Amino acid sequence: MKRYCQTLTLVDDEQMIKRYIEAHAHVWPEVIEGQREVGILDMQIYRKGRTLFMICDTIDDFDWQRDMARLATLPRQAEWEAYVSQFQGCAPDAPSAAKWQMMERIF
Repeated sequence: MKRYCQTLTLVDDEQMIKRYIEAHAHVWPEVIEGQREVGILDMQIYRKGRTLFMICDTIDDFDWQRDMARLATLPRQAEWEAYVSQFQGCAPDAPSAAKWQMMERIF
């Protein structure tokens, strides 16, 4: 299994943050199915204030660039990304790599 960790800063608006949290309580089934299809085994997002921390566990041969590009082409994924981008303070068509910043494991 591979593990990737990323961080993102949400918009500075508590009501929008609440809506973001609510959206993630009801992630569209097609989005979850797409994640599984490309090899994402588990994805968790944690929050402290406006800062998000994502843990993404994948299959052993997962390639972040290749498989996330494939995920972006699957049903409803682009629509989901455009929807949640309003809470992330970025352009609706911004790629995931422009929003989420990969973290380096140091321990």
